[in-house]
Amino acid sequence: MSKLVIVAIGGNSLVKDSGSESIHSQQEAVAQTVEHIADMIQEGYKVVVTHGNGPQVGFTLQRSEIANEISGMPAVPLVNCVADTQGGIGYLIQQALINELAKRQINKKVVSVITQVEINENDPNFVNPTKPVGSFFTKEQADAMLVEHPDWKMIEDSGRGYRRVVPSPLPIDIVEKDAIKSLIDNDYVVIAVGGGGIPVIRKENNIYEGVDAVIDKDFATSLLAAQVNADSLIITTGVPRVFINFGKPEQQALEEITIEETKKHVLDNQFPPGSMLPKIEASLSFLENGGHRVIITNPESLKEAINNQAGTHIIN
Repeated sequence: MSKLVIVAIGGNSLVKDSGSESIHSQQEAVAQTVEHIADMIQEGYKVVVTHGNGPQVGFTLQRSEIANEISGMPAVPLVNCVADTQGGIGYLIQQALINELAKRQINKKVVSVITQVEINENDPNFVNPTKPVGSFFTKEQADAMLVEHPDWKMIEDSGRGYRRVVPSPLPIDIVEKDAIKSLIDNDYVVIAVGGGGIPVIRKENNIYEGVDAVIDKDFATSLLAAQVNADSLIITTGVPRVFINFGKPEQQALEEITIEETKKHVLDNQFPPGSMLPKIEASLSFLENGGHRVIITNPESLKEAINNQAGTHIIN
């Protein structure tokens, strides 16, 4: 029986710099990334792909604000921006993966599932927003944005600049999980929980309602991986391995570590809150809910990582 792997692609990996924000540039980045996903499919793995949408949500919000200011078009709520980018990025990945598999003469079907993710309406993150979205700004640009939008909150993001932050509640259920399971069982490559999923709350009588927030892609991916009983979770990032003492003379790459060792590094503040820490916390959640292993690596190392030749492997 083929092993099931969930692969999370970061939204920032599709927008590599300020000159790569166009759809054409993102399409090229996606085409490069899916080559490595296709390598795993070619080796016989069942694959589910998830993706981030931080920069793309920011672009969509900005377009909405400009259209509202210039022509009076109704503003697009954040939850709809999440849904729009989930569909748009899902389309790019789906088409690129279909084309890559066709080149390799691999007979696999690919489908994107517009995915709602349930959250708790009393989640404390609504009071203290923490999720970065949109582009990076200099300090001067960030100060100017806050004058223009006094209700926004901006934070410095791991030395890369300033970004807007919005509420990021924890996911508690994948609404379409049964449909995703059925597609996996029928040998589809599935793209799901894009951008962390569309955040919804469940009211009485199982009525769902969208909420203006952005769910962390890695936490939603971890929950999906647990709910579909995946063997492995792979979280891609900008580095081939996770480091401790990053940027210091004693910097060390981590190859294979246990849950206990990982938790110790968390307590030692080895992982920046705005970048690596959510990936580590999502990894631990998956392993503590029945997962076998988590791999953190960059997209180009996926094939080697799945064969234990690259990446940081976190195990029970």
